[in-house]
Order: sequence, then C-alpha cells, then structure tokens
Amino acid sequence: MAFLFRNKQKSHAELTRSTKDLTIRLSQEDKPNPKLEEELARDLQQMKVRLQGTPDTEVNPELVFQLLSAILSDDLLYVLAVNIHKLPFESRKDAQVIFSSAFRYKPAGQTDPQVLHHIVQFRPDIIIALCRGYDRRESAMPCGGVLREALKYDAIAALLLYDEGEDGKQLDLANVNPDVPASGGGIFWRFFDWIDKGAFELSADAFNTFREILTKHKPLVATFLQTNFDVFFSKYNTMLISSESYVTKRQSIKLLGEILLDRANYSVMTQYVDSGEHLKIIMKLLRDDRRMINYEGFHVFKVFVANPNKSIAVQRILISNREKLLRFLPNFLDDRTEDEQFIDEKSFLIRQIEQLPSQPIPQPSAA
Repeated sequence: MAFLFRNKQKSHAELTRSTKDLTIRLSQEDKPNPKLEEELARDLQQMKVRLQGTPDTEVNPELVFQLLSAILSDDLLYVLAVNIHKLPFESRKDAQVIFSSAFRYKPAGQTDPQVLHHIVQFRPDIIIALCRGYDRRESAMPCGGVLREALKYDAIAALLLYDEGEDGKQLDLANVNPDVPASGGGIFWRFFDWIDKGAFELSADAFNTFREILTKHKPLVATFLQTNFDVFFSKYNTMLISSESYVTKRQSIKLLGEILLDRANYSVMTQYVDSGEHLKIIMKLLRDDRRMINYEGFHVFKVFVANPNKSIAVQRILISNREKLLRFLPNFLDDRTEDEQFIDEKSFLIRQIEQLPSQPIPQPSAA
C-alpha cells in the first residue's frame, strides 16, 4: 500500500527543512552529486510553484504567507544565498524566483514585505551574502537579479552602504551615524573591484546593481557621498572612469553625469566641479579616440564650464587652455548635426570660455 503515499505533498515546514538540508549537503560535496541535485531541484520547483503559482493556478495569499514564514523561520534564504553558486543552473533560477517572490509579497494591510523586516532586524547577512554572489560567475546573475528587486527599498540600500565588513557584528541601521566616514572595508566598496576586474557579464551585472544603489535612493545616497566624497571619487575616477574596458568606462562617465546633474546631489556636484584634478580627468575624455566617450565626457565637462562659481584651480586650467579649447570645440563631434540640444550646449560652452577673465578671480565667500 506504500504506493498510495508516494505523491503526498510535503507541508510548508517539511518542504523548507528538506530544501535547507539538501542545500547544506550539496554545499559539502566536493564533486557533482546528481541524486542530491535532483532532489533539491524538485523541492525548489515545488516551493517556486507554491509562491508564484502556474499559468493555470493562482496562489493563495494566506498559504504564501505561511510558506514565507517557514522559510524565514528556518533561515533558508541565508543558506540559499551563501550556497547558490553550488546549485545547478535551473535550480539557481528557481532560487532567484523564491527570493524575488519573497521581496514582492506584502501581507494584507502591510506596506512592506515581511522579508524586509526580517532582513533589516535579524538577518542583514542575507543581503551581504547576495552581494558576495559577484565573487563567482555562477552566482553573479541570479544574485544580481535578487539584489535589484530588494533595492526597491531604502533600507536595503542603507544596509549595503553602511556595512563595514565586520564579521560577527550585525549592522543596526537605527544606530548608524551618517556623518561618520566609512572605513572602506564594507561590501559596497567591493563593487568597484567586481565592475573593474570581473568578467564581462559579471562586471555588467554588478554595474547595473551599483547604478541602482546610486540613483534610486537619492537623499540617502546624497548624504553618503558627501560624507565619503574623497574615498568614493578617488575609486570612481581611478577604477571606473580610467577603466581599460570600453563598456565600463562609457557607462561610468554617463553615470557620473547623472549623479552630478541630479538636484539631490547639488552639494556633491559643487564639490566635484571645484577640483582642478577632476577637470583634467574629464578634459582627457574629450580627446579620447572613441566618440561615445567624447560625448559622455562632454556632458560632465559642461558642468565645470557652466558653473558660475568656478574655483581658482578650475579657472586657471580653463584660462590656460582657452585658445586650444576655442579651436577644438567648434569641430568637436560635428557629425551630430541633428542633435539640437548638443549643438546649443556646445555653443553655450564656447561663449562661456570666450568670456573667461584673463586671470582667475576669487569667488566671494558665502555669507
């Protein structure tokens, strides 16, 4: 009569425990174990269906809540995050769906997912482990997809920005002082290496997540950049804008322009364009032999020139290069004949450079 029970569905608790145990066992294997992989794949597939349904069946929100509660209670998300690189390809995709479903599901009457409260209050290590997915090619894409889903929430961005990489010490966001500079040892700073040194697909995915952090949480990021201005832009200029990779270089220059031109980052922008060293870096981009690098560099260069309160250092560089710039700019990217905004901006910059004083003029101090 045993055959009558072969298709008996596991309870939520049984399914969660089984998935966790199989994942841990698989992580301890030195070589592929097809039997273990197959059992785990079945569990993950069943869990995915319970969380998101199928084209023919809708999910019951109460059952989703119960399953997610079991997942959080058993710490399954952390176990999956740490070991996702060990899973077979299809199982990695299923694990990504489970994570994403957790971040999308909000209990009735709640504005935030239950997983958000769990991670912030009890298990920020889950987010840190997902970031470390960029250490390996196998886990980069699924972890990146989950991170961008999670980064819809400011609290997740704060966990990434203010992590200090201290093993065994849990970050308490309530006690973070945003005026204290970062040590540079936290998980956020690892993105520079992943973007600069990673293989193409890994680097591209890490950059997408990096961009999401810096552009979707404006007040939070503006404060962070002001406090960590020197360290951040030192790394940004030397590792990203100076990257040997064309794609990384171009994307980074474009992102820099977006950061500087965002109203939320006004204080960051004024500090950036005060620097003569920054201006030198950007002016080199105008002479790069790749036209899209020239174009993206132009959109940062214009911020220096259009600034009505130029520092002495910036004035000195522009004045000493005035004649060269006035010969260079009229023919700069002259094939963009249908880009009216670019043509207008270039004409404006030429007028601004023509009107520069013969010597740098100190700006009046703010009252």
